Amino acid sequence: MNQFLENLYQRAISLNKNIVLAEGFDKRVVKAAEIVTAKKLARITLLGNPDEIKANNPEINFDGINIVDFANSDKLDAYAEKLYELRKHKGMTIEQAMNLVSTSPLYYGCIMVKVGDADGMVAGAVFSSSDVLRSALQIIKPAKGIKTISSCFVMKLNDSFKYSDEGVMVFSDCAVVPVPDSEQLSDIAIAAANSAKSIAGIEPRVAMLSFSSKGSAKHEVVEKVQQATALVHEKAPELIVDGDLQLDAAIVDVVGKQKAPESAVAGKANVLVFPNLEAGNIGYKIAQRFGNCEAYGPIMQGLDKPVNDLSRGCVAEDIVSVVAITAVQG
Repeated sequence: MNQFLENLYQRAISLNKNIVLAEGFDKRVVKAAEIVTAKKLARITLLGNPDEIKANNPEINFDGINIVDFANSDKLDAYAEKLYELRKHKGMTIEQAMNLVSTSPLYYGCIMVKVGDADGMVAGAVFSSSDVLRSALQIIKPAKGIKTISSCFVMKLNDSFKYSDEGVMVFSDCAVVPVPDSEQLSDIAIAAANSAKSIAGIEPRVAMLSFSSKGSAKHEVVEKVQQATALVHEKAPELIVDGDLQLDAAIVDVVGKQKAPESAVAGKANVLVFPNLEAGNIGYKIAQRFGNCEAYGPIMQGLDKPVNDLSRGCVAEDIVSVVAITAVQG
């Protein structure tokens, strides 16, 4: 196990959070619940019919795993009322709310998190990313001061990578907001800095990336990055952030000193905020495939309480790491 995962797992163990796994009907999810429980990374609540889950997974040790039959839960009335209160301004009726919490583990799980009966939720092994995100946005909503929900990847750097002593970086946004405006980009930067602290365990030095360094090029997309940087300074003056910076100026010390000699970030960045989704998605995959970095994510950020999505191609160990990430976010 790499150092990042070891540190992550130790922090998760110390927090002892309760994480909901919404897809108890999936064998990978059930296996992950067993592993998480055995490692004591979190307390697991598995949603689904207990008899069916146990019958379909006879090889699993269910000791310590809480299985909730959400369709017949004694909390349905309270949860439906809560969902109705959250969504009645959008025209939802109490009958519709009851139907959602009694038939959708995503909605039931998000309400659990919303009311404090759980600390976070993980789903997406079977459900689509849009389904997971929709339930989170409707119920959990953005954190105070944040209007934009985004994502990040924690990149475990190759041991031969020579531009960091910390071994990890955070890349954002690589999966959610296609073309952020300056306001959205500032939200993404602040959320990514929080992810760096809570998930990667590093003190963030945030680079707002562009094809320009400190105004070396003139273009409206460069101006957007500059405006976003100014907004971050206003919203979160305690953050160490700078932009516009080219990638080499952000992470290579000698280049940073040449292109942005007055910057507290240039040459030392550990959080990279991309100007748009196209750049972010390409960037993390180049780092992953060309640079042999390990990519953990996409991790949802900006929500008031943590809900994270899985790849539908995931295996049990992938789910375990996402549960640990969700635990430290909470």
